[in-house]
Amino acid sequence: MKTAKELLLDYLENIGNPDFQIELFADDAVFELPYLASIGIPARWEGRETIYQFLTNLPKTFQGFKFKNIKIHIDTPDQAFGEYEATAVIASNGKEYAQHYMGRVVAEQGKIKLIREALNMLPVIRDIKGITVD
Repeated sequence: MKTAKELLLDYLENIGNPDFQIELFADDAVFELPYLASIGIPARWEGRETIYQFLTNLPKTFQGFKFKNIKIHIDTPDQAFGEYEATAVIASNGKEYAQHYMGRVVAEQGKIKLIREALNMLPVIRDIKGITVD
């Protein structure tokens, strides 16, 4: 059975491969990006089918999306916490996307039960939503 750290690293290293990634998730898993709700973007996906749809849409929305500079700060068998950066091109407008994420994975029986990520909302507001930020 995989630990939370192994699951988190597999998720990050296989971004853009939803068929591989979905196998990391429990049937009743939850994926959250809670700060997206503050600007009216869905922020919670429940169950493998819904999470799979989210993972499938990611490469369509962000071309060349890759995680890098991964640092794991908390590593227990059932929980991991890390920071990582992402780069991509926003498909809808061609702008560069650079982001800093923090993520927590809760593992249960070798599968992701919960992944909760926080991100810098400034690039989301400025580059995706097109809102001018002073």
